[in-house]
Amino acid sequence: MALGLDRNIEGALCYLLFWVSGLIFLLLERDDDFIRFHAMQSFITFLSLNILAIVFSSIPIIGIIITALINILMLVFWVVGMIKAYNNEKFKFPIFGDIAEKYYNKFLI
Repeated sequence: MALGLDRNIEGALCYLLFWVSGLIFLLLERDDDFIRFHAMQSFITFLSLNILAIVFSSIPIIGIIITALINILMLVFWVVGMIKAYNNEKFKFPIFGDIAEKYYNKFLI
């Protein structure tokens, strides 16, 4: 494990700083598929939603509502991701989890 912590703690830490911590763990962790999956899922999920929130925030009125909904969704994914990873579960988010599962072993530097 990259930091020498238990894998469930490292898995939960993948979500701590949203996509940034996901990227950090993708770069640090080379061997543990559990941690790499959660890192990739965090990276893909939160970077995608963050970009969508930025795009929608530029639209008057409806964009503010959509951005608020995206932020709520990010909060839910953040909490669920950390809890599931801490409990040693490979829980896949809708849409993003399938993408993460497909690519978490292909992102090796």
